[in-house]
Parts: sequence; C-alpha cells; structure tokens
Amino acid sequence: MKTIQDENVPIWLPRLAVNGGPRFLQIADALQAAVADGSLKPGDRLPPQRQLAAQLDVDLTTITRAYDEARRRNLLEGRGARGTYVAAPKVELTSILDLSMNTPPPPEGVDFDDMLKQGLSQVLMRADNELLMTYHLAGGSDSDRKAGAKWLEPMFGHLDARQLVVCPGAQAAIAALILALTESGDVILAETMSYPGLRAAATQFGRLLIAVEADKHGMVPEMLEEACRQHKPGLVFLNPTLQNPTAITIPEHRRRELASIARRCNVRIVEDDPYWLLADAPPPPIATFAPEQVYYISTLSKCLTPGLRVAFVLIRDPHERERFLAALRAFALMAAPLTAALATQWILDGSADGLMEGVRTEARLRHRMARDILAGRYSGAGDGLHVWLELPAYWNSSQLARAADSEGIAVTPAETFATGGASVNAIRISLGSIRNRGRLQAGLQRLSHLLARRPESFSAAVV
Repeated sequence: MKTIQDENVPIWLPRLAVNGGPRFLQIADALQAAVADGSLKPGDRLPPQRQLAAQLDVDLTTITRAYDEARRRNLLEGRGARGTYVAAPKVELTSILDLSMNTPPPPEGVDFDDMLKQGLSQVLMRADNELLMTYHLAGGSDSDRKAGAKWLEPMFGHLDARQLVVCPGAQAAIAALILALTESGDVILAETMSYPGLRAAATQFGRLLIAVEADKHGMVPEMLEEACRQHKPGLVFLNPTLQNPTAITIPEHRRRELASIARRCNVRIVEDDPYWLLADAPPPPIATFAPEQVYYISTLSKCLTPGLRVAFVLIRDPHERERFLAALRAFALMAAPLTAALATQWILDGSADGLMEGVRTEARLRHRMARDILAGRYSGAGDGLHVWLELPAYWNSSQLARAADSEGIAVTPAETFATGGASVNAIRISLGSIRNRGRLQAGLQRLSHLLARRPESFSAAVV
C-alpha cells in the first residue's frame, strides 16, 4: 500500500485551470481520470485534506467538496482515523469507454432525477390520466404542438402550431417522410458522409441513395443542381448544422443557394437539424429560405435526453401533413403520450431551456478537453456533441476502430456514414456518452496514444 504524501503536488493532479470550471470538480475529475487510467489504484491512500489544500493553494472547503464528490462517484472510501483511500472500482469504471454514441452529456448543476420527478408530478397533476394512456392519432395534442412551436421559436420566430407534427423521434420522422413523399425506386440525394439512419430507412423502403459531393462548407450547390437534373430525386436529405458526422455547419449564403436550387428544380428537402440549438450562432434553417420545399425536423434527443423520444416536424402544407401522418401510422402510430406530455411540461415551464443550457455548457467544456488532448488532430467547431477526426495515413478508419475496441474504446469509423463517392479516412468521436469528464479524459488520452502508434507496433504489442 502506498501513500501519496510528498511535498509536491500529487502526480495524478493536473494544474488547476482558471477557466476549467469549479475547482472542486477539477480535482474530482482528476481523481476519476487517475483511477480510470491506473495512476491511482484501489487501496492507495490520499493526502489528508488540509495537506492537499495547502499543496494546491485552495481553501479546505474546496478539498472537502472534491472528496465528497469523489465519494459520490464511488471513487473513494473513508477509513476513519486511518484516512481516505481509493475504493475498489465499480463496474462502470471497468466498462468500455464509449466514444461512439451521440448523446447529450450530463450537465453540471442539473439534478436530472429531481427534474424528472417534478416534471412527471406536474404532468400527472394537470393532465387527464386516461388521455395519457390512450391513442393519439393527430400527431400530438394541441399542447404538445404549442410546445413544439415554442421549441422552434429560436429558429423561426412565431409559428402556427397547427403546422407541426409530434413524432416518436427523428428516425421515425425521416422514415415517414420517405414513405409519404417518395415511391419505390425513387432517388434520395445526400452528402457523401451522412446519417446512417437515412441509409437504413432508404434501403428498407427500396429507395436509391445517391451521394452528392460536399466540401468544407457542406453540399456543393452546383453538384446538387447537376444531380437533380440527372436523377430527378424524390428528396434531398441535409443535416446542415454541426453535420453528423463531419461537424460542418453550412453557412447562410450556401443555405440560400441550396434553397434556390430546390425551388428551381422543384425538389423537396428533408432538413434534419438536431444540433441547431447546441451550435454557436448558427445560420437560419434552410426552411426559412424555401418554406414550401423544406420539411424541418427538430428532435429533443440531442439537446435534452434520448429517453423522451420526441421530435417536432414542420410541414406547412395540410395535405402533405395528412400524408405524413398516414405514413407514420404504418409503423409508429404516435409519440408515447406520457413522454410527449413530459416534454411539453419541460418546454412550457422553462425546465427544457435550463437543461439544454447545461448540456451546451458541458459540451463546450468537453470540446476544449478534446482539443487539448488531441492537439493538432482536433478539427471540431467547439460545440455540438462530436468531433470528426481525420486519421494519419498509416491508419485506416476500420483498422483504427478495431484497434481502439481491443483497448476498451468504442469509436465510429467513416464507413458507417458513407453514402457513396470517395472514401474518407476518419472516425467520429462522440463526447457526451461517457457520463463524467474524468473517464472521458482517460478515453481521449488512450485514443491519442493509440493514434500516435503505427498499426505494426500495435499488432506486435497485441501478439
């Protein structure tokens, strides 16, 4: 058993950053990372709180809060007069470090459990319980659609709530739009790297997905116009803000060009925009420039929590709304009334805004961490939930993903997103699916070390 008691700052603790958030959390996160990467092991004794406070030049309360937070995370255990020790790891600390799933990170300072209890309590107190447990065939209640209109106010200003449909998630909305607006064998255009759920739905429904060239600003207008004239597509799919997976945000001037082409070629656009509210000063949606050509989707899964399974779809034409609803009923019928009512409650009482602001702040802190750890490899926008990481030539994306998996890290290779065209040697790294920053830091550091090694040395080490 070793004791960390020297006069220097403990080796597991980085320099406290002025802009790194509360100091007690920086210390707790450092403990978490040290346990995750093995710098601290079960049974190691930590310095007494007063000693560590003096070493770090912080007050005793900061250290007490840091140790309390570490105990809450099951990292430390007190042994009375003998001091504080690193606890035996729980299952969570030995599980895979998942950098593959785009989910919102847990925001600091938001008690999600209490928020959930309070929200459900308000729903059950104010709603007709029978209505929460029956079928809703009209795309959401009036209250749900009004909540949707409020949710979309930052993008569009005032909206007629009757133009909105409430869906059980963005994937269901995409699938229903494909069914409602295209026929078997029709072409759907998308960027060369695009959301995998689009490909899954298009394949399942017998539609042909064709890639359109993109550059650093997104889909190239000239290439879209040429593809429209050549293929007469039923739909164009765009994810214009912090695009999944490339994290590109299409600038306003190009959005206007794409909207103009859609009008000129009489082609409809599905604008899947889950990250708009997480972006820093995003341009107006494409739907503002071609309102009759564009079907706009905004999901709560990326800004709040995937468990709500609620998305709002803006469809201005009433006849097309009915076609969309008929298609949706073929496989999903409706959003679950209870979760839709909870989403409505949170949006209308302001809880959703608080949660989303917390997610946005936490996501930006995590981007700064990724930028620091990945150094010259990081090319993110500093916001959103993911980073698109181009790989050195000696790795290819599927090879790197396999190597990462063998070291307990899950990442998503470029092939997962490919719709056609030239291959890209990159991986997507999701920053929200690991709950605490310490474990995320450990995962990013492990990935950075892996990227610096060549496949041959990795293979030799494995053998």
